[in-house]
Amino acid sequence: MRVAINLLTDDPDHPSGAHWFWTRVIPEMAAHLTEDEELHLLVSRRSRAMHQGYGPGVHYVTFPWSNERRNLRTLSEHLYAPVRLPLKGIDVFNTLIAPMVKPAPALVAHFKTMHAFTAPEAISPAARLYRRIGYPRTAAVADAIIINSESLRSEVEKHLDVDPAKLRLIPEAVDHELFRPGDPARARQRLAERYGVDGPFVLFVSSLWPYKNCDGLLRAFAIAKPDLAGHRLVVVGPGRDTAYVSSLHALAEELGIADDVVWVGGVPLEETVHFYRAADVFVYPSHNETFGLTILEAMACGCPVVTSDCSAMPETAGGAAFLADPDDPRAIGAAILRACEGGEDLRTRGMARAAQFTWAQTAKSTLEVYREVHSNRKAQR
Repeated sequence: MRVAINLLTDDPDHPSGAHWFWTRVIPEMAAHLTEDEELHLLVSRRSRAMHQGYGPGVHYVTFPWSNERRNLRTLSEHLYAPVRLPLKGIDVFNTLIAPMVKPAPALVAHFKTMHAFTAPEAISPAARLYRRIGYPRTAAVADAIIINSESLRSEVEKHLDVDPAKLRLIPEAVDHELFRPGDPARARQRLAERYGVDGPFVLFVSSLWPYKNCDGLLRAFAIAKPDLAGHRLVVVGPGRDTAYVSSLHALAEELGIADDVVWVGGVPLEETVHFYRAADVFVYPSHNETFGLTILEAMACGCPVVTSDCSAMPETAGGAAFLADPDDPRAIGAAILRACEGGEDLRTRGMARAAQFTWAQTAKSTLEVYREVHSNRKAQR
């Protein structure tokens, strides 16, 4: 069985969460390949360097462009992949959106979000239109569709005309070698030296899109601040929506908490570990998530978590976080206070919850889907 995995949607200059996912899953799958199984990675000349050292069972199919040239990359996926993959003897093709001319291999679609429908403001108009056209067709022609939560299952079934039997639920996971408990004092010292963050703080980690609800957190923090005993709010994440970021700064001024909010901006993923270890509580009041990986990252580092009571957040938290209505700043503020006052039980439950999610299990389940669709195709011949 030869499996091709489409990695062209990543930009070598700006690696995404999808890149992080595949760099964890591919080596785990490679370790469990049988002698007659191979993985073939669709990469560009520039992006190939991002995917090295996976082992002898992993090969490359080089395309002219990846997402640094989005339009040309998309064109090559639709025109080149249907020709190139059969020539390579590919049996299973894992991709986000199926080519217009469906290639001969069995097709596994890998949906991570339905943001084109549920959070359209987070996607450019062109990408939004492309996904709204591409997702329904992909769901129709796919042999199987991998999703990462029951919440995403409900969104897929709501927005797409899909056969429920095609859906395969495979949760994402935590890199436990990176995200693990550490010395809070050392973490605080590092943050003070590198980022000017000192003293106790409440933490928010996310790209700043409106649906992530940082504005709701600012309102909640302003309400809880009199009882927070000198805590500041630390916001870690790039400002993807510049208009929204400007409105957040204006709101902090309006609420009288501007001096108590530290806008760190984007940091390397490995640096977020120190923020989780040093924080008194991690707050994630998003309106919509299909998994909510940062919840598990915080838990794995021993940080108490407050998150939303909707979408995928309760499913991911699994009873190991305080939940609050993301539309109710007072409820979020009250949950923050509860976590700060008695977070030890949350720490223990959170670490146990995060330990249930491993990349080895995610990879094993993904490989089983490839084997399943390949076997079904062989039986149909």
